[in-house]
Parts: sequence; structure tokens; C-alpha cells
Amino acid sequence: MLTAAGFHVLLALASGRKHGYAVMRFVEEISGGAVRLGPGTLYRTINRLVADGLVEEFDAGDPAAPHDARRRYYKLTPQGERAARDEAELMTRLVTAAKEAGLIT
Repeated sequence: MLTAAGFHVLLALASGRKHGYAVMRFVEEISGGAVRLGPGTLYRTINRLVADGLVEEFDAGDPAAPHDARRRYYKLTPQGERAARDEAELMTRLVTAAKEAGLIT
């Protein structure tokens, strides 16, 4: 099972390649501002996902730009896509159980 931050990152990347700031914005928008991944949490999470083989990092910036000016982009690996799908299916089951328990309509 993924951490909440890990799932948010995978969900952000499920629609395509993004740089870190775009991932942060996606999470904030999709949660209506309820979830905000700060830079520390975001990049620790991304580094863990990369180490686990769920996300790949690549440099899609201008090769002539100074190193610190290049944005790092991230994309799901096939394993990351499966992990995101599995987690979404688990959440679907949890939402169904919450509905059956009368917690949500």
C-alpha cells in the first residue's frame, strides 16, 4: 500500500509527464486545497517512488540552460501505473464500504 503522498504523486503522473511544481499544483487542485505537498514532502516522496521503480526521472529542459535552471520531469513506469491502479481500486472498495455504512451518500 502506498502512502497518501505517494498515491497523490502517482495520480498526478497518471495523465502524463510533469515536473515537481506541476505535481504540487495538481494535488492542491484535485483536493480543493485540502492537501498541499510541500517541497520537502514532495521530493522525498518522489525519491522514494523512483527508488521503488514506480517513477522515472528525466531531464526535458533546455540542454544549454544552467543545471539549476533545468526542470526535472517525472513519469510513471509500468510498475507505477499498476501500483496507482491497484491503489485506486482499493479506494473504490473503501468508498463503497463507506456508502454502505451510511457515512456518505
